[in-house]
Amino acid sequence: MRGQLPGQCSHPKEAGLSWWGLAAASKQGGRQRGLPPSLTLCTQPKPENAITIAVSSRALFRMEEEQKIYNEQGVEAYVKYQLDHENEPFLPGAAFPFVKALEAVNTQLRELYPDSEELFDIVLMTNNHAQVGVRLINSINHYDLFIERFCMTGGNSPICYLKAYHTNLYLSSDAEKVSGAIEEGIAAATIFSPSKDLEVSENQLRVAFDGDAVLFSDESEQIVKAHGLDMFFEHEKAHENKPLAQGPLKGFLEALGKLQKKFYSKGLRMECPIRTYLVTARSAASSGARALKTLRSWGLETDEALFLAGAPKGPLLKKIRPHIFFDDQMFHVEGAKEMGTVAAHVPYGVAQKHKRPAQEKQPQNSK
Repeated sequence: MRGQLPGQCSHPKEAGLSWWGLAAASKQGGRQRGLPPSLTLCTQPKPENAITIAVSSRALFRMEEEQKIYNEQGVEAYVKYQLDHENEPFLPGAAFPFVKALEAVNTQLRELYPDSEELFDIVLMTNNHAQVGVRLINSINHYDLFIERFCMTGGNSPICYLKAYHTNLYLSSDAEKVSGAIEEGIAAATIFSPSKDLEVSENQLRVAFDGDAVLFSDESEQIVKAHGLDMFFEHEKAHENKPLAQGPLKGFLEALGKLQKKFYSKGLRMECPIRTYLVTARSAASSGARALKTLRSWGLETDEALFLAGAPKGPLLKKIRPHIFFDDQMFHVEGAKEMGTVAAHVPYGVAQKHKRPAQEKQPQNSK
């Protein structure tokens, strides 16, 4: 169509946008490129082509006050409160900086590949009542977020919808729902707010992963639990050239690597807006080689690999300042939180079989 820019559409139906999506896309595009809204439509990628990040409402925004009303007064009072305050935006939650960083990467991808649908696609996945959706939409618009896909299930679990959305990663504050997603083979983690605020990059997405029971299977951790560290070291030496089986977040690292290569192919390796880290309690000399060789066998890599030999992870993460850190052990999650890092617990592997403190009961309308 005459006057149309590459990768843009002049009508929302051509672009696959609703009228609300048209407004959000125009607002974002105009801000980024300095063009009139009629020339700045962003297409919504097809779910099968995008990297889909499903985020719960309580992960994206802080909703403690609303949660308290639900717990103490019930669902009707909860919905009424939301309706009475629907023009007041929620405060940013634990996943908010991560989502903003995803959108910053999308901005650069669209500039380099205007016609590509290989982008991050953020889905708000919540079992909130649909009436609460107005306040959520108002909050998203208030912060200039581009989130077009909503799934509001009115008290029912949203887990069954995750596969339909081709979800690559699910973040929630509800540990039970996260465990359900893991059992369905979906990469998922329970996200926690840090104990103090730590400034993170606005231009580069930084993601840190533990190794065992996160990127890799829990094979090696099973040996540690059953036979101790000495047997673990012997086992890793003997099996150094045998790749570990994949863990629950291997696919997400793979998806990040796929986007990184799009920047590398343009000669932008050093300026890539995605940076990944392996942060593991393994020792480099005694057990590090197998971890690195496993990644190599998958055709994957992390930008940095940090072997801590059992030292606390929190201080190092404070230096890295990732937007999110994934670990299967709450001990490391708590340590990261205390130092200001947004940490997410991956409930997978042998570490979950040991008794943990009882989780606070989650109400039906929480996510």
